[in-house]
Amino acid sequence: MHIHVNGRNIEITEAIKAYVKEKIGKVATRYDQIQGIDVVLSVIKNPSAEGKHIAEVICKTNTGSIRCEEAAESMYASIDLLADKLARQITKLKDKNISSDKASIRTGLQEEDADETEEVKAIED
Repeated sequence: MHIHVNGRNIEITEAIKAYVKEKIGKVATRYDQIQGIDVVLSVIKNPSAEGKHIAEVICKTNTGSIRCEEAAESMYASIDLLADKLARQITKLKDKNISSDKASIRTGLQEEDADETEEVKAIED
């Protein structure tokens, strides 16, 4: 799995790149179906803008892709918020994929009831 870090209107330093790989790398270890992660860091030059530092991520998985975006007053804060949001979305996707593999609760209960009635009939005979 590769983590690519790009910048718009900002020069990506080694410190920022290492921080992104540390934070996003922890999230990536939660789900083994991740193929690649693209991170885009950008800065808005307008002085009247609220969240000037924007961090975006596109996480490519076997089943599709996840896209998140966060804005904050500092780049490190936006990366932290982005990592939290991505973790929530990956956990949700993982739970969704795991639960889709299992049978329905109703079908499982019907099978158990059928087994119990067979045991009762065997005891009565």
